[in-house]
Amino acid sequence: RSLVVSLFFKAFLAISRKLCDAGIIPQNSLSQEELSGADTFHTPVLRSAQLFERVSSEQNSCDPIGRPKIHSSALKQATGEAIYTDDIPRMDGELYLSLVLSTKARAKITNLDASKALSLPGVHAFFSHTDLTKHENEVGPVFHDEHVFADEEVHCVGQVVGAIVADNKALAQRAARLVQVEYEELSPIIVTIEQAIEHESYFPDSPRYVNKGNVEDAFAMADHVYEGGCRMGGQEHFYLETQAAVAIPRDSDELELFCSTQHPSEVQKLVSHVTGLPSHRIVCRAKRLGGGFGGKESRGILTALPVALAAYRLRRPIRCMLDRDEDMVMTGTRHPFLFKYKIGFTKEGLITACDIECYTNAGWSMDLSFSVLDRAMLHFENCYRIPNVRVGGWICKTNLPSNTAFRGFGGPQGMFAGEHIIRDVARIVGRDVVDVMRLNFYKTGDVTHYSQQLERFPIERCLQDCLEQSRFEEKRAQIAKFNLENRWRKRGIALVPTKYGIAFGVMHLNQGGALINIYADGSVLLAHGGVEIGQGLNIKMIQCASRSLGIPIEMIHISETSTDKVPNTSPTAASVGSDINGMAVLNACEKLNKRLAPIKKDLPNGTWQEWVNKAYFDRVSLSATGFYAIPGIGYHPETNPNARTYSYYTNGVGVGVVEIDCLTGDHQALSTDIVMDIGSSINPAIDIGQIEGAF
Repeated sequence: RSLVVSLFFKAFLAISRKLCDAGIIPQNSLSQEELSGADTFHTPVLRSAQLFERVSSEQNSCDPIGRPKIHSSALKQATGEAIYTDDIPRMDGELYLSLVLSTKARAKITNLDASKALSLPGVHAFFSHTDLTKHENEVGPVFHDEHVFADEEVHCVGQVVGAIVADNKALAQRAARLVQVEYEELSPIIVTIEQAIEHESYFPDSPRYVNKGNVEDAFAMADHVYEGGCRMGGQEHFYLETQAAVAIPRDSDELELFCSTQHPSEVQKLVSHVTGLPSHRIVCRAKRLGGGFGGKESRGILTALPVALAAYRLRRPIRCMLDRDEDMVMTGTRHPFLFKYKIGFTKEGLITACDIECYTNAGWSMDLSFSVLDRAMLHFENCYRIPNVRVGGWICKTNLPSNTAFRGFGGPQGMFAGEHIIRDVARIVGRDVVDVMRLNFYKTGDVTHYSQQLERFPIERCLQDCLEQSRFEEKRAQIAKFNLENRWRKRGIALVPTKYGIAFGVMHLNQGGALINIYADGSVLLAHGGVEIGQGLNIKMIQCASRSLGIPIEMIHISETSTDKVPNTSPTAASVGSDINGMAVLNACEKLNKRLAPIKKDLPNGTWQEWVNKAYFDRVSLSATGFYAIPGIGYHPETNPNARTYSYYTNGVGVGVVEIDCLTGDHQALSTDIVMDIGSSINPAIDIGQIEGAF
């Protein structure tokens, strides 16, 4: 109703302005500050500039490290030739699987009848929890608290109750709608964090705490004590390729899966669990993903497991790719958070203490929520040193699809709280927020509330560069003038610094593997444990191998990620894909270089092809595996106090200018300036693309 009135008024302003311009009504009928209310947004001509470190002039011209190299699949993706999971041509005898989803948030299943669906010609099978033992049906990425198919109870709308297998997609989906599921509704149904707090609906091990210093003493001595809070909602991953899987039974009880997953080894492991086949008979392959953002780290099992089970039982190829609405109802989002905090600070705005409670909405199962909460608790202070801290975390169990990994993995939610805190302090002490930020910034050598020393912390330089690059003060003055002159249009400018820790929170995941095969013609086939999700990981791995082996990137190819080439891989997540897999690639290259060294010594003027050819005839192995484990991490206050929690940090500062239409809520980003310190970039084109894409 409010919007309708606003649009009516907007039309009134637009018509009045035209009448003024035509001289039909006096020019002063509308005040100058009212006029812009008639305008609508039009996309401006986009202009951008990217600045990055140039390689040294002394660097070999064939060495690709530090140079902006094109994404391995860029041309194929731009022309539509890139093959994704569901682009694999249909095979003889292939069937399609469609999922039967719960329509209740919390209920007992009293009757499950697929007879109508199975009576349709072309429908081959229906699978439910009765087709698996209780043990086989219990799955989950960390804790086995989920089910392949809902067993007796459903815990959210969109939970998988069963699967129909039919000749084609349309028939499978029609049959799935004919499966009759009768429910007995249960209560309470818990959806929000507040409802979870009211019903004390938490997962075990809640709350958990991180403490530093003495917050009570610090509050007693503070000039100001303030209590506040903030909340952050969820967010859909909305990757262009939805969850998809194709499973093909092979000879001797083997299964081959093509999967849109960030974690092929996890799919392999859980398919083994569900089918009873050992892992060495299951191969999970991923050529490329049409986006992931964390949504395909653990949630890929929702399609992969039913598809694998059906292929194994029916001995026929099975395919499933979710429609967008199915994907969004089933897969969960970024974790919503509610923060309640109490802060103590001086009259100048220096923060001395913070007691903060972090509540996250996990959905119905644990999934990766513990790790997400941990990262939020360790990132809540963002770039600001707080000497006395008590941070508590609660994981709320609700009747929503299980929330999951999402770009930043709890870090953005935690930093969101830190940025609210710094603005509260600035407002109360009456100082410019940028000055209060500077006053509270960590400095090199400071120690975080989880006992990690910051060996190098360049946030001050990032801030200064960003302020200058964005002409911050000049824009702020222009915005103040614009807002005075326009009643229905307002502009705002915001500045946010970031600190992000690089490493998996779970210790054993901080490892990577690689396999390199050199063929007799000198060409190199590289396999590594990371998955190409569109982020340009493959070209970076090729660059690493190119430098190490001393050959052009054109001689190196990455076919796909596959569990039969590199076993026991970690998920491609947590911003460590380049780190762990790149180092594993270098490790494999070092082994090959050692083997080739005597041949190069004997033939100092030989070419790469000649060296490889000589090695082959001398019976020197031209295949090597590589491995890397991040050293010096795994902090624990009792068992490992000398280790670090994170391998290192990346820092950045962003300044954004936005204009909003106060009548309609429409908005437009007018300018953005971002300065990131990511060390020396392997590939500036890819890294800038990632920074811009993330923004």
